[in-house]
Amino acid sequence: MAKRLVPAFNRILVEKIVPPTKTNTGILLPEKNNKLNSGKIVAIGPGIRDKDGKHIPLSLKEGDVVLLPEYGGTEVKLEEKKGYGS
Repeated sequence: MAKRLVPAFNRILVEKIVPPTKTNTGILLPEKNNKLNSGKIVAIGPGIRDKDGKHIPLSLKEGDVVLLPEYGGTEVKLEEKKGYGS
């Protein structure tokens, strides 16, 4: 049985992008590039409602690349992949 994590309201699920450690030709890259925290959106919630009950959808879509705050979100491990929920 496959596990699926579905965000609620205006939450998103992001899979962290790990920068490559070497190029296709085998040249090792310096580790200073690991400071950039970016991720790909895997799932989004349906959005929220305002005071009048009108639906406010999210402006993001699955597949968008976003920047992650250094200490923001909640780390989630699902099927040996690391991701962040926000």
